[in-house]
Amino acid sequence: MDATALWQRYQDWLYFHEGLGFYLDISRMRFDDAFVESLQPKFDKAFADMVELEKGAIANPDENRMVGHYWLRNHTLAPTPELQHEIVNTTEQIEAFAEKVKTGGIHPPRAQRFTDIISIGIGGSALGPQFVAQALAPDFPPLKIHFIDNSDPAGIDRILTHLRNSLASTLVLVISKSGGTPEPRNGMIEVKKAYAGQNLDFANYAVAITSADSNLDKLAKSEGWMATFPMYDWVGGRTSELSAVGLVPAALQGIEVGEMLEGAKEMDDATRIHDVKKNPAALLALSWYYAGNGRGEKDMVVLPYKDSLFLFSRYLQQLVMESLGKEKDLDGNTVYQGIAVYGNKGSTDQHAYVQQLREGVANFFATFIEVLEDRNGASPEIDPGVTSGDYLSGFLQGTRQALYENHRDSITVTIPQVNPRTVGALIALYERAVGFYASLVNINAYHQPGVEAGKKAAATILDLQKQVVEVLQTEKTPLSLQEIAEKANASDQIEPIYKIVRHLAANQRGVVLHGHPGEPGSLKISLS
Repeated sequence: MDATALWQRYQDWLYFHEGLGFYLDISRMRFDDAFVESLQPKFDKAFADMVELEKGAIANPDENRMVGHYWLRNHTLAPTPELQHEIVNTTEQIEAFAEKVKTGGIHPPRAQRFTDIISIGIGGSALGPQFVAQALAPDFPPLKIHFIDNSDPAGIDRILTHLRNSLASTLVLVISKSGGTPEPRNGMIEVKKAYAGQNLDFANYAVAITSADSNLDKLAKSEGWMATFPMYDWVGGRTSELSAVGLVPAALQGIEVGEMLEGAKEMDDATRIHDVKKNPAALLALSWYYAGNGRGEKDMVVLPYKDSLFLFSRYLQQLVMESLGKEKDLDGNTVYQGIAVYGNKGSTDQHAYVQQLREGVANFFATFIEVLEDRNGASPEIDPGVTSGDYLSGFLQGTRQALYENHRDSITVTIPQVNPRTVGALIALYERAVGFYASLVNINAYHQPGVEAGKKAAATILDLQKQVVEVLQTEKTPLSLQEIAEKANASDQIEPIYKIVRHLAANQRGVVLHGHPGEPGSLKISLS
């Protein structure tokens, strides 16, 4: 396509939202008008599906629940007056609590103010708050946040060691819908022990964000924790950033949560328009469908050209891949849907994997995130008439053009600056795009059976470990792996048993391996 035609295509497909100062450019996706027309019936259904979703239709039949994260930023859409009141009341309580903590109205027993936060969560309860903290927290926040988002003992130790001299002024957020998810539960127990080790009553430092009457809710109330905030069954983890899950840590860091909610509401309004060309989320879903032939045949590479947005790709990994990565469609057919997401930031990645993007396997489409404002204030010149921000903008435009010239498609999202409104808008945009795309390919975006399968498999391994230890405790002589498996009634689990005893031995848990560990069949195992 010559330059004149390409310029016209850019103008034809450029979306602009005046209120948000938001641009979306899909002109470098090579679909034609016939393709767009062919998808119109699917979009008609997608628009209708979204209307029913927002009215409170059961969207997750596996758990018999509604999906209502849209109501969090516009309570008037919630299907009952009780829900509407609860949404407003919760936001007000969060803002009031955060203000009291920041000003010292609520403070720990041994300090005038809280100085730090440990946020314990997993999945959406960690990725969303991490992304927002990186994007929006001020340079000198009223409380500095630290995340425990894994069951890695060394990772937990690193956080607790860093805070060893300031635990007495550190507030702890425990975020878990059920209270039984292993990773946040493990983190909570370890952190609780650390507080006890300094003779600190954990209840004076702890806040629960959980479902009403969950195990965690009951624990927090029985122990007299500082506060509890609700997680709703109609908000999934990957769409929970604008619920208490994300608003509590954001407010404590001095981030304007009301502005985040307002930006999301504005984007929600824009993505309710039943016209593909005037709806930015529909334009994204259209582009995704085109890129991967409706089967996820190409990966989504996310390249934000701003350091503060470098966690956006990780956030989108869960939102997109957990929502769209499904074996079955809504009719029960095996379809293996999904879109793989990866990325870091520009222009860093131009010195990493952009070489392959331009000249290697064409198994992707790129999404550039552009921020118009370079910094707060004027920039010095690096060269005559040129600033470092000019270079960054040039790198983005140059990479986009280099990819296009070699038949690599791309999308460009442009925001005026990184602030609470634009971040809220980005979150809302991609939440809606995921919902539209799921409808286009006839899958359920709001359940995650694969995640539950992984949890069940992990629980099975831990049960097997208990059986193995019990067998070793009853035997006086070393046993082979085969003998342990037989005595544990797990003859088909020899490999997992080997990995269990190897792990226990490596961590001085009383298990001894006799023989060569690289030759598992010859090993004998005993307790020390």
